Amino acid sequence: MGELTLLRRNHELAAAECQRELLETESGQPPFRQTVAESTSMPLRASGIDVLQINVGKVCNQTCRHCHVDAGPDRRENMSRETAEACIAALAMTDIPVLDITGGAPEMNPNFRWLVGEGTRLERHVIDRSNLTILLAPGYDELPEYLAEHRVEIVASLPCYLKENTDAQRGDDVFAKSIAALRRLNDLGYGLPGSGLTLTLVFNPVGPSLPPNQAKLEATYRSELRARHGIEFSRLFTITNMPISRFLDDLKHQGAYEAYMRKLVDMFNPAAVDGVMCRTMLSVDWEGRLHDCDFNQMLELGLASDMPRNIRDFQPELLSQRFITTGQHCYGCTAGAGSSCQGPPTP
Repeated sequence: MGELTLLRRNHELAAAECQRELLETESGQPPFRQTVAESTSMPLRASGIDVLQINVGKVCNQTCRHCHVDAGPDRRENMSRETAEACIAALAMTDIPVLDITGGAPEMNPNFRWLVGEGTRLERHVIDRSNLTILLAPGYDELPEYLAEHRVEIVASLPCYLKENTDAQRGDDVFAKSIAALRRLNDLGYGLPGSGLTLTLVFNPVGPSLPPNQAKLEATYRSELRARHGIEFSRLFTITNMPISRFLDDLKHQGAYEAYMRKLVDMFNPAAVDGVMCRTMLSVDWEGRLHDCDFNQMLELGLASDMPRNIRDFQPELLSQRFITTGQHCYGCTAGAGSSCQGPPTP
């Protein structure tokens, strides 16, 4: 898209504290923790750790309008080998089944392949959250084969099966490059029945609206991508845009912030609370700090004060029962059918 990140533009919303202040003082909506307490009679609490999600940094080859990380080519934050080793040491202490690697474009971290290799050595299910276009970039063109060799699940963002909508959100020519990457993944067996290579696509709305029904949209994606491009995939997740970082800036610029927050609150679904991802996930940032989810991580909301704050101090028994830190952005995960990195919670 050719845009600069909020940080590079010296935008006030590049600072997490400014985002938090806006969310907590200008939403005009009841506190999320109050809404949860009134609907469930209890505070939000973890029920274990099924996913260790590692955000390896904010370096990316794209600058997308909706990005909650404010990632881009002009960012420099990248997880060190020492921190990556601490993450793997923590994983080895447990039977946590899933290692979820995200970014930025996680593949651009110099330790990405090492993390994948160590995760598979420990016999964990490894996920690469990819923007697809990086798989065609110079220096990364052998990655698809590497990922297939290690049986890595690819979770790939594709906001629409139409070029216009995808390029509007993710940048000029992103759709064409994404289709080329998907064809290459299909050639390796990704997304094909019986291959064991899972290719998950991710939809998030282009504007300030909630995702449609996931099952119906998956059927449409499958039909359209197959007919138009001969593309196959394993499943589709629908994810709500969180009102933070660049999407928050976009909402303010459109004058849609208050209406969007009101929509999220009005669509609060008590049944979605049990399935929010923070209850079964632990998030690690590029410096090793611990968070309840990737969104809290970007808002610099750490764990509760009585919890270990860094992966180097990992205590799985304590962390698996922690109380969750919440904010107004959390309404995004409980609106409508609900939303998470694994798609809407299963009813």
